[in-house]
Amino acid sequence: MMELNWVAGNHCIADVNECMRKVQTLKYAEEACYNGALVIKAFSSGLDIGTCNWTISSSKSRIAYLSSSIFYSLHAMSFDYHSLRGNDLVLFSDFSSMMDTDSSGGLCASQSSMTIDSMNLSDENTSEATINALANTNESSDAMDKLAFICSCAVDSVGNGGSVLIPFGRVGIMLQLLEQMFASLESSSLEVPVFIVSSVAEEMLDFTNVVPEWLCKERQEKLYSGEALFGHAKQIKAKKLHLFPAIHSADLVKMWREPCIVFTPHWSLRLGPVVHLLQRWCQDPNSLLVMEHGTGAELALLPFSPMAMKVLRCSFLSGIMMQELQPLLDFLQPNVILFPKDLPAAHLSSIGSSFSLHPYSENEIMNVPNTRNDHEIKLDKKLALQLLPRMIGEGPIAIARLRGKLELNHGEHILRSCRESLDSSQSHMQLHWGSLDPNLLEKALQKKGIDGSWSANTGANDGIHVFRIANPSSALIEIHAMYTIISSADETLSSLLVEAVSSVLEGI
Repeated sequence: MMELNWVAGNHCIADVNECMRKVQTLKYAEEACYNGALVIKAFSSGLDIGTCNWTISSSKSRIAYLSSSIFYSLHAMSFDYHSLRGNDLVLFSDFSSMMDTDSSGGLCASQSSMTIDSMNLSDENTSEATINALANTNESSDAMDKLAFICSCAVDSVGNGGSVLIPFGRVGIMLQLLEQMFASLESSSLEVPVFIVSSVAEEMLDFTNVVPEWLCKERQEKLYSGEALFGHAKQIKAKKLHLFPAIHSADLVKMWREPCIVFTPHWSLRLGPVVHLLQRWCQDPNSLLVMEHGTGAELALLPFSPMAMKVLRCSFLSGIMMQELQPLLDFLQPNVILFPKDLPAAHLSSIGSSFSLHPYSENEIMNVPNTRNDHEIKLDKKLALQLLPRMIGEGPIAIARLRGKLELNHGEHILRSCRESLDSSQSHMQLHWGSLDPNLLEKALQKKGIDGSWSANTGANDGIHVFRIANPSSALIEIHAMYTIISSADETLSSLLVEAVSSVLEGI
């Protein structure tokens, strides 16, 4: 936890560094173990470069965290839904479907209109075929059409002497838009400067060309053919794309000319160079602002009103459609599903009644039913070879004594052999179980030459049986429901009595 002086404004670099040391980076499908109890893995969600779904596994349960995902991407690695299959619980946190309030312009209007009738997907091949059908819709062509439309509007604006401002949020969309933008400019024979103004622009673009394992197969194939993974590398070398860390950079001031196309953060229109550029162009009717749908345009543009600048709001695939969710869940086969409490009832009806559904809300602690009754413990090989199991009755169950140390490692309980040895008295002490039958005990005593009799009121009220021994010497055996007491002053007789009791009971 940060100390109060951080909140008060006394920024401490040591605090920041301490926080960053706790950050652990992962590759897709790489395991991270937390406290020996939880195994955490990340799998591609297909939404953007590096976006993930997560699995959290322990010895008792397995949880899949399902975030905003898309089945097919033009830049990022595709949605790895196979790795999410077979978990006990799915935490559904894709909120994009909650924005589908009408069919004319929301996020879901930009997605495939394909519908899938409710069907029995118990067969694995049928389930897999359904998922493949979802992944092979016209989502990619729909995204390309939108990129082409944005670029055509941008070309029209710069052709009329206006500039284009594109506040970016999703890196993958920006990279695709850059490629399409230069293709549109070349086809229209327009030469205008394209700027990316961001403190992390250079680092970000360099990074996108060295992470092929995070990209779709089509992008990965470019690496093996010697091509750049994205088209911006070629444009930077040709000095058609210019990167600057800040709007006040001296080199940017020297190179600046209008009309131009500027990519810059932040999509909220409250941070970064976008504020300065909006103030500069908001009264130009030939200039264009490109915003992603769902960012609250009216509120975001309020400080710049009244605006003469054109505003183009676009929407891109940003999550799983509700008609796609049922086949996906049938494939994943969870026992329990947690879903946002604010999810519309109409959307919940598409999930079906074959799952145990539980709503959740922000800052709420939930008690989720446990779907597993068993508990798996692994035996160390050395300890397993020391076991001498004994069958219990005629059933398939065997029992063996052992002494070990229980460890929790990588989400698994492991029983290992103990190095400490027991003393001889403890190691040979027999353990017994079951109820002691008075009649069988009396016969066992007679075989050993021990005479006695049961007390007159034995077992009458409290269920206690008392056997009084007279020969060879005085002794007493009290049989209770949960234990037996042997009382004798003669050590030899006491040993014989223990042997008789042991012969009647099951022991190990």
